[in-house]
Amino acid sequence: MMEWILSLGFLAFGLIMGVISEKFIFKKIKAFALKKEIPGSYIIFHSLQRMPLIWFLLAGLSAAIISAPLRPDVSTLLQKIIKIAFLSSFTLVLANLISGFVKLYTHKTAKATTSLIANLAKAAVLGLGALVLLQTLGIAITPIVTTLGVGGLAVGLALQDTLANLFSGFYLIISKQVRTGDYVKLDAGQEGYVTDISWRNTTIRELSNNVIIVPNSNLASAIFTNYHLPAKEITLTIDVGVSYDSDLDAVEKVTVEVAKEVMREIASELLDNEPYIRFHTFGDFSIDFTLYMRVSEYFDQRIGKHLFIKKLHKRYQKAGISIPFPIRELYFPGNINNNGG
Repeated sequence: MMEWILSLGFLAFGLIMGVISEKFIFKKIKAFALKKEIPGSYIIFHSLQRMPLIWFLLAGLSAAIISAPLRPDVSTLLQKIIKIAFLSSFTLVLANLISGFVKLYTHKTAKATTSLIANLAKAAVLGLGALVLLQTLGIAITPIVTTLGVGGLAVGLALQDTLANLFSGFYLIISKQVRTGDYVKLDAGQEGYVTDISWRNTTIRELSNNVIIVPNSNLASAIFTNYHLPAKEITLTIDVGVSYDSDLDAVEKVTVEVAKEVMREIASELLDNEPYIRFHTFGDFSIDFTLYMRVSEYFDQRIGKHLFIKKLHKRYQKAGISIPFPIRELYFPGNINNNGG
């Protein structure tokens, strides 16, 4: 009887320690680490969520089984089940940690994250954990590894498209031709921000918030424009025309001042690159020129054009500079018979 009471005591102790560690100790350490903004702390605590409770409970259960008056074969079986549960949970924690830190490292080095590398790292840890688990259970893993090696050729032939997309994804990431967060435009006309590069597809989010799914192999062989390479900053060009009686020096001064005002609102960090204009055409109704102005990224072209046109129109009105519109004079030959001639 005392042995069963002792076993229940071990089980209760493991449960109580698990609850205390989860609800109090773990929670306080997590809050402290997140407050101090320790790098990687979120990844660690997210991966360990609920695990202190589970591990203390497994430890208490293991001690309870050892102290309980059970048959040796039953005790051995239960101990093996506990070992499997512990190894499985530990492997899962390790896989989540490695996957999270891979994402953190790629984001710091390449300023981008992709699920492809993180998922492959996680899969590798889970695979190794499964082999260790089989070895612990007494199952020989050498024949399994050999079988996998022989069967790999058949699997590779059956999954040619999948493997092509997988290696194309690796090529896109390693070559840094496209990264998550980049704004790209495909030769077929689709454009948007790259949100992820997975083992099979690249996901592109349009400005309308729709999602375009492109197989990695298609993207690797496609002609596309990456508006974030070699840098995010781009030159916004706007064509303008003024009347022939305009003072072109005044036009240039006012236009550049307006462009600087717009840049101060949307791209103040780029003001060292002063905007400028270039006259280029004696048009039918106007003298035409093009404004060149730097903006922070491709998407800022819209707000840049919007603000520039509003402000320039207002300033031109104040300065007496007119933007002509086409006028056509139509001549109709008179009918000599109308006057009875």
